[in-house]
Amino acid sequence: MILIFKAFCMTTILYEHPLNERIRNYLKLEQLFSQAHSCANTDIQTNHQVFFNALFAIVDTLERSDIKGDLIKDLEKLQQNLVIWSQSPDIDTSALEDNLRETVTLSCQLKAYNQTWYQLKENKLLASLKQRFAIQGGNSSFDLPQLQFWLHQPTEQVATQIKHWLSLLTNIKNSLALVLKFIRQRAEFKLIETESGFYQDSGEGLLLLRIKISQHAQYYPTISGNKFRYSIRFMLPCEISGRRYSNQATKFQLACC
Repeated sequence: MILIFKAFCMTTILYEHPLNERIRNYLKLEQLFSQAHSCANTDIQTNHQVFFNALFAIVDTLERSDIKGDLIKDLEKLQQNLVIWSQSPDIDTSALEDNLRETVTLSCQLKAYNQTWYQLKENKLLASLKQRFAIQGGNSSFDLPQLQFWLHQPTEQVATQIKHWLSLLTNIKNSLALVLKFIRQRAEFKLIETESGFYQDSGEGLLLLRIKISQHAQYYPTISGNKFRYSIRFMLPCEISGRRYSNQATKFQLACC
């Protein structure tokens, strides 16, 4: 099972864990999009391997799973919920209308257009690079003279081509960001304390677990679970075995989305 972590507010670490394959793919793609766009905005000659690895992993994930179909279903469900929420007297009407407009637009775009990311598969340069990147150690500069040639083209030309490649994924990226935003907003963080370094609960109806732990804590969570039940086992670093179970009192924040 996938476990994604990242720094959060400088004082805590946020760990996220999906409870089904669809959300697993969403989180994986979110991280890959972040890597690709981050590299595109920096020195591509230095970061090109990270960029192409991320780009090819995005294409592979889209090819193996019906991400477009899943996103359309989630956007349609979100649209229905937004309409229902609009009837609440306490709702921020302006923010709701903005989100509803974006939801409808993205859903229509995904339905109306062919999967533009297929153009990435048909690109001859990308296809030749992908073959070498798929081989362990096969993406060295001496194995890819065409990549070296491309990297040393005028900076504006390289940047324009990268921007075009990423633009073919814009609908997927923006739809994914919106769906994940509302999934994460389904629950607030609650403080949990356990004496044994172990916690479990029902996973019924849940899509995503979010755990915040103090950045100064010397333990971290390992999570297993599905839509029926989940468990969180806290671990300690260990020089001998790499890690070991924590049996100490543990304090963390949990949001069950």
